[in-house]
Amino acid sequence: MAPPDKVVVHPLVLLSVVDHYSRVAKDTRKRTVGVLLGQSSKGRIDVTNSYAVPFEEDEKDPSIWFLDHSYHENMFTMFKKINAKEVVVGWYSTGPKLREADLHIHDLISNYNPNPVLVIVDVQPKELGIPTKAYFCIDEVREDCTQKAEKTFMHVQSEIGAYEAEEIGVEHLLRDVKDAKVSTLADQVIGKVHALRGLEERLKEIRTYLDAVLSERLPINHEIMSQLQDVFNLLPNLNMEEMVTSFAVKSNDMMLVMYLSSLVRSVVALHNLINNKVVNKESERAKDAADEGVTAPLAKDKDKGKEKEAEKEKE
Repeated sequence: MAPPDKVVVHPLVLLSVVDHYSRVAKDTRKRTVGVLLGQSSKGRIDVTNSYAVPFEEDEKDPSIWFLDHSYHENMFTMFKKINAKEVVVGWYSTGPKLREADLHIHDLISNYNPNPVLVIVDVQPKELGIPTKAYFCIDEVREDCTQKAEKTFMHVQSEIGAYEAEEIGVEHLLRDVKDAKVSTLADQVIGKVHALRGLEERLKEIRTYLDAVLSERLPINHEIMSQLQDVFNLLPNLNMEEMVTSFAVKSNDMMLVMYLSSLVRSVVALHNLINNKVVNKESERAKDAADEGVTAPLAKDKDKGKEKEAEKEKE
């Protein structure tokens, strides 16, 4: 069977995997394993649900491992009663990389689905980007045909997707996490910075791979080379005069808008400052007038008292 074109991992699966890892293997070197449920159609696999499976492996000898398939069969029977459309589409691991026993575990999962996928979820990502990597098992035949076909994992495109109901649920969960003090513009700038850092990491990976090919530490993969050539062909020619002029015009337009907005903000700030001073002066005048109105009757009473005392002395 041909490998799938794309594997779409839904938010509920990510939450379940992180919860499984936090309960079982947090702060350890162990990994967790579970079964993925979903649907497959037209080369696309939607992973919509998952559940944990008891798993143990020897740290010293990776070939020794145990996966409780009886537990898996019981869990799948109960999940099937809830949603009959969801079937076993593969299994997940918290890796964070492929291990020696993964091919054998894949063979075991193949008893429940002839063409399963492996999704490695990095629960503690150190690099920016999607925390999932999908793999499909194929039979690899060497070009010289001197050896038997060997099973190996082939990388498959993966992405994070959600249905409309799931998007609403995720938005409600993120309301408590999102900082309301951060403006939309700041969010956009942070997103651009993260995207540029992710691009930098991918370029470093490409450079590392090409250096390994040049030093003959890795064989040449013509498919990868063809994809890299397509990427380089899509890059714009920045030395063209029209391109340089268009970038300059666009930058000047953006700078002009920023300059005008700064002027407007300064004028508004000065206007508010003058208004505050006017209001403060008016309030001070009103207060002084009120004080004078209170002290005037008191002065009159004092004058009358002095006049009475003077009349008494004359008498």
